[in-house]
Amino acid sequence: MTAAIIKNLQRGIKLLETITDTSYTDTSVAPYYASIGVHIRHVGDIFECIFEGVPVNNVDFSARKRMELASQKTTEGIAYFQKIIESLRAVTPSQYEDLILVSDDLGLGVVQVKYTFASTLIQAHSHAIHHFASIGYIITQLGIEIPDSDFGFNPTTPRKSVKSLNE
Repeated sequence: MTAAIIKNLQRGIKLLETITDTSYTDTSVAPYYASIGVHIRHVGDIFECIFEGVPVNNVDFSARKRMELASQKTTEGIAYFQKIIESLRAVTPSQYEDLILVSDDLGLGVVQVKYTFASTLIQAHSHAIHHFASIGYIITQLGIEIPDSDFGFNPTTPRKSVKSLNE
């Protein structure tokens, strides 16, 4: 499981190694005017919540640190992802079934639910893919090449159906 998450985060690093800080912080693309850097930082913040919360058995997704420097400099975005990858490499399969309390504000207040550690990682991975898809839209609008054909695609998404939507 962690190998797949690491592979996906490395796709983000690969992108950041090829773009400038100017492109990374560009907020000109409608409709949300969010930069690549903001998406990268947000992905990192979610994983950071997990790795900070697991030792105290309380992952609070509404308590993100919003590491601003990671949204402003590609080198900081890369470092943020590398830190997460180091944490993922330390995970052992025996930890997957550990129960943890997860908190988040879903819009009507904070809710708390017990997850397994594995389900928390799966949620963060799926969330990262979703943000990578948004980044894919942004970089295409900025005239930047997508780093690889799997960037921003969920592995279960049939490619033929995606292509037919674009025809």
